Amino acid sequence: MPDSRYKVDVSVVTRFLSEQSQPEQNRFAFAYTITVHNNGELPARLLSRHWVITDGDGNVEEVRGEGVVGQQPLIKNGHSHTYSSGTVMTTKVGNMQGTYQMLAEDGKRFDAVIEPFRLAVPGSLH
Repeated sequence: MPDSRYKVDVSVVTRFLSEQSQPEQNRFAFAYTITVHNNGELPARLLSRHWVITDGDGNVEEVRGEGVVGQQPLIKNGHSHTYSSGTVMTTKVGNMQGTYQMLAEDGKRFDAVIEPFRLAVPGSLH
């Protein structure tokens, strides 16, 4: 059973960026806004991220890095941190998933899971 002291939930809202996309060159830009909710009992710092991005052809790109958009936010228990970022794919549809590596105030490291979410050009899914 998961330890309730270390519970971080992640929600995602996605948006297709038509103005930054070039479909004739297989360039499809997407923005995503992530909210990291600390539902645990202890404050926790978001140290790093690991993304797995899969395009519509099954090609996988992994991205690892410190923090999110240049920050390593400390998220107090009961609070959340929201940020926006983006990605470019060569297909109209794809998905992303991953983990945030967190450090609780008591020194314990744990992962916050980012469940798979879809990126899709409007009208490309039936």
